[in-house]
Amino acid sequence: MATERIEQIDGTLTIAETSELTGLSPSTLRYYERIGLIDGVERGPDGRRRYQAADLAWMAFLLRLRTTGMPIQGMLAFAELRRGGDATVRERLELLRRHQAQVRRKYEAVMRSLDAIDNKIAHYERLVEERDGESGREA
Repeated sequence: MATERIEQIDGTLTIAETSELTGLSPSTLRYYERIGLIDGVERGPDGRRRYQAADLAWMAFLLRLRTTGMPIQGMLAFAELRRGGDATVRERLELLRRHQAQVRRKYEAVMRSLDAIDNKIAHYERLVEERDGESGREA
């Protein structure tokens, strides 16, 4: 979800528009609201959800947490702390630092694996070059 698109939102969005913008299905949006990840969603006179730019900014952050592997329980813990206001800033900071450390460990493990794959590719490229060179000399 592009943050710059969120900042350009003037007014409110329907659940379908929000789904299209965030990539979260309407059922996921309803689920997130039901479990308390998203709260305070306005309702129009017709009773339908109306999302504001602040709601979308929060969803963008939730998507970042989810993309980096934070389980729903961790996201719920963060959401609960967020509802606690300024009194919970230190706890939110610590939760994010722990998550950051986990993400860094996973990233480093992926990078080590990528290095191993790169080395294996280089090995096979050398083998192909050697064989192509040998068959070129025979011709």
